[in-house]
Amino acid sequence: MDGSTSRSMSIAVPSETNLTSTVLDQEQRTLLLTAANSGSGTSTSALAFASQLALMSGGTVLLIDGSNGPNTLSQQLGLNKLRGFHDLLFDDQTPPLAQDCIVRLSDQRFDVLPGGLHERGGERLDPELLRMLLLKLSAEYRFVVIDGEAVYAGADSLVMGPLVDGVILVINADDTRREVAQAASQRLLQAGARLVGSVFNRRRYYMPKWLYNNL
Repeated sequence: MDGSTSRSMSIAVPSETNLTSTVLDQEQRTLLLTAANSGSGTSTSALAFASQLALMSGGTVLLIDGSNGPNTLSQQLGLNKLRGFHDLLFDDQTPPLAQDCIVRLSDQRFDVLPGGLHERGGERLDPELLRMLLLKLSAEYRFVVIDGEAVYAGADSLVMGPLVDGVILVINADDTRREVAQAASQRLLQAGARLVGSVFNRRRYYMPKWLYNNL
């Protein structure tokens, strides 16, 4: 695991913690945050959620950058030049060890697994490799939170959804129509995912309002 790294980053604490409390009550370990479309504030919500879980549970939390799109969590945190999630799953030549990719941020309550350096191209996630990685990480952390790719941006979240304990759908009121959000939730359910709640962002970059009701 990397030594402590300080990043200039302030995470907004959600004004309501209903969803966090629901997750704690249900003893879920691995959670995926995704959205219908890119730009819905998934990374912002994942940061806030990981911080709140660590605060409320008192346990260790790992936040994974599982996105494959632009403006990733790793870029926002300045960790985009480090090996990470995609190297663990796709680098067959010189695969790293998971513990060597995890970064501990000295000013945050959680650790981060960056997205990594491996250029995927058209490679698809291998469900069995991902399952093994999540089992390993969940054995070391109380909670594993994944900042996932949007449902309509690629197939990753549909592969991840059935492999985690719960999926949280992030909705941006400015950009996401109700019908689109419902269709995305149906795709996740049909893939075998378990939807445990939603995060409603009234405006992009606005402090998310946590909702415990499913779509």
